This record gives sequence, structure tokens and C-alpha cells, in this order.
Amino acid sequence: MSYKGKYYPSYPQKYKGDPTNIIYRSLWERKFMVYCDRNERILEWGSEEIALPYRSPVDNKVHRYFPDFYIKVQENTGRIKKYLIEVKPLKQTVKPKKPKRQTKTYIREVYEYAKNQAKWKAADEFCKDRLWEVKVMTEKELGIK
Repeated sequence: MSYKGKYYPSYPQKYKGDPTNIIYRSLWERKFMVYCDRNERILEWGSEEIALPYRSPVDNKVHRYFPDFYIKVQENTGRIKKYLIEVKPLKQTVKPKKPKRQTKTYIREVYEYAKNQAKWKAADEFCKDRLWEVKVMTEKELGIK
């Protein structure tokens, strides 16, 4: 089940973008927004504020990918680091297992997995140029069962 809504930050000055128009597309994204907003080590953050071109392996056309989050963090060492964060179910981060019978669900999962891989490759290239890092966060990292 997907939950959508608007998030209103407690600390709008930390948000890079329009703090009156922050949209979450899942409760996992909302949970991460609360974390970014309230964590003092997160110096700034944004949600879907960066557009990256990528070539989809599904139709071989160039599309735009908006990573879920950008964060600027002061790490325990005192060093400042920037990240692009994608929030995804663990199931969408691993290659689907081929069933005995090829189903529409399996084909859809293969397409989604291939698209995600292309998006994350584009994000990785973007980050390498800037000395940033890409992280895909699943229910495991978010502490959701």
C-alpha cells in the first residue's frame, strides 16, 4: 500500500528547495524526511530536487530521474559529506528470480529492476564527479519490519 502526502518541516531553513511543497510517496519516505528534518547532523536536505538524465534499458530513450533525497551531513569525524539517497523496498534492489512460468508480474519486476539499475548508475556517475556518495535505503536501513 502506498501513502502520499505533504510534509511540513519543523526546520524549513535546512530544506533546499520549496519547503511548502515537500511531497512523500510512501511512509518510508516520510520517515526519512522526519529523520532529515530533526537530525542535527543533517545540515541540509532536499527531496526530488535534483534531475539526472539516464537511458532506460526498457525503451532505450533518455529519461529524467529524480533521486528521492539529497542530504549534506556532518559525520562523526566532523567531515562534511553529501549523499543522494534512494528509498526502495529491498525486493526492488535485487534481481528477480526467474519463475518456472514467465508471468506478467515477473516481466514487470525485471523491467523495474533494469530501470533502477540504469538510474542508480546515472546517480553514481553524478556523485563521483562531485565526490558525493549514493545510498539505496531499504526497510532494513530504515528499521522497518
